[in-house]
Amino acid sequence: MTYFCLLKFCGFVMNWIAMTGYFTLAKRTEKPRRIGKVSSLGPPLLNPRGITNEIDDNYIKASRLTMVEYSHILKKQPGQKVSEKMQTLGAWVTFTKLDGSYLAEFLLEKGYEVHGIVRRSSSFNTGRIEHLYKNPQAHIEGNMKLHYGDLTDSTCLVKIINEVKPTEIYNLGAQSHVKISFDLAEYTADVDGVGTLRLLDAIKTCGLINSVKFYQASTSELFGKVQEIPQKETTPFYPRSPYGAAKLYAYWIVVNFREAYNLFAVNGILFNHESPRRGANFVTRKISRSVAKIHLGQLDCFSLGNLDAKRDWGHAKDYVEAMWLMLQTDEPEDFVIATGEVHSVREFVEKSFKHIGKTIVWEGKNENEVGRCKETGKIHVTVNHKYYRPTEVDFLQGDCTKARQKLNWKPRVTFDELVREMVDADVELMRNNPNA
Repeated sequence: MTYFCLLKFCGFVMNWIAMTGYFTLAKRTEKPRRIGKVSSLGPPLLNPRGITNEIDDNYIKASRLTMVEYSHILKKQPGQKVSEKMQTLGAWVTFTKLDGSYLAEFLLEKGYEVHGIVRRSSSFNTGRIEHLYKNPQAHIEGNMKLHYGDLTDSTCLVKIINEVKPTEIYNLGAQSHVKISFDLAEYTADVDGVGTLRLLDAIKTCGLINSVKFYQASTSELFGKVQEIPQKETTPFYPRSPYGAAKLYAYWIVVNFREAYNLFAVNGILFNHESPRRGANFVTRKISRSVAKIHLGQLDCFSLGNLDAKRDWGHAKDYVEAMWLMLQTDEPEDFVIATGEVHSVREFVEKSFKHIGKTIVWEGKNENEVGRCKETGKIHVTVNHKYYRPTEVDFLQGDCTKARQKLNWKPRVTFDELVREMVDADVELMRNNPNA
């Protein structure tokens, strides 16, 4: 099979506005062997190649494109003829951001060949996927191919999809920083909202409505000012940011294409999910990075916004499996993916410091609140109003009962394990490169 996936991964200062996409195309017999590839649409790689199709004595290859493409490489026995029943399938993934890199790995492990669309940039932005290169030092691609593209360019989407004719598309491309979406509201709407429409319309234009399965990366930010606790698939939406509003449009345009054109399209309403690959300007990674620097004597204090915001945090690696499972069902349905547990930003701070042997005691209120180390008396955490959102989302808790029952999915990594993994990874990172 070929899968078309759109994955995303965020790097440094400007990475959150970089999108990446993937798309995978493959041919398959009744018992195919899939081999995988990955690529991205954020920063450019050294030698992005166009789509290629080749058949040799060992493999039947089909390459594809889009922010990130996934192709399947199927084993061909000597003398074997290509069956007329073989189907061309494709996958698209944006993977220069958090989820994309894990989804790329996941599909590669399942035998996919992955292709990605890279957004033009003057600097390399592929830190999360460098280990997937055949030769990371030289950026030689191997089973991961990269191509230039963008969710704001409908022409390139049509061109790629028409060439690849994928069967599965994972759209993860977005400007996904909620606070920054208030500053980049129009851009966020163009990429996160209209970008999804461009992709869906490209599928329709290319005549692939009946052969493609489409995954849309939706978000718990749709619930915003929550109308019920916990939130499930039937909970009314009430977004509280330009990001949430853009994703709301994307959600409903996916539903519309599903109902109007009978497209197999699903929304994965994923609650917060983290890992050591999370972008440095997201709160969880900011905490783990700062705690690591304090532990190594590289930093004394850092500032945060709303310490009492509560979230349902899981691990990104668990959540990408759920994305894939949604497209393996017989009928398209939307799913909430969450742990069902709620923790505050304050608790994330406390557990991070506890892991390095420090106890944080809170003093003061509101913007005057500080986190002081019980053992040393030093202030390590302060509150800064600039990190507050104009409209806050105070509480998010997901109910993934439907996913547990119909997908047989459940989270594996606990909150404590997630915190420890992120702090340990950043201690190692800062020890090797204090300027990281």
